[in-house]
Amino acid sequence: MSNAIQQVTIRGRVQGVGYRAWVEQQARLSRLEGWVRNRRDGSVEALFAGPATVVAEMVALCRHGPPSARVDSVTRETSDQEQLGLRHAGERFSVLPTI
Repeated sequence: MSNAIQQVTIRGRVQGVGYRAWVEQQARLSRLEGWVRNRRDGSVEALFAGPATVVAEMVALCRHGPPSARVDSVTRETSDQEQLGLRHAGERFSVLPTI
């Protein structure tokens, strides 16, 4: 099973509805590494690293989000170890400050 690193941007009604916390919970349950953060433009950005099939499943989950969210679009791109290094030291998955 190969590893993958995917960076996603989720747009819609995804701030103020628990989307970040939901992503963190789902990623931890899936045993993925990475991070999630809000962006000042109203989107949520996340990075997922782990087995390719698990990362793909997490990206698919992001298309729905928690019940109170409305996801309009999810864009994804391949990322790298440098972006994974943005997470907090000692954490598998981090919630980063808004940028």
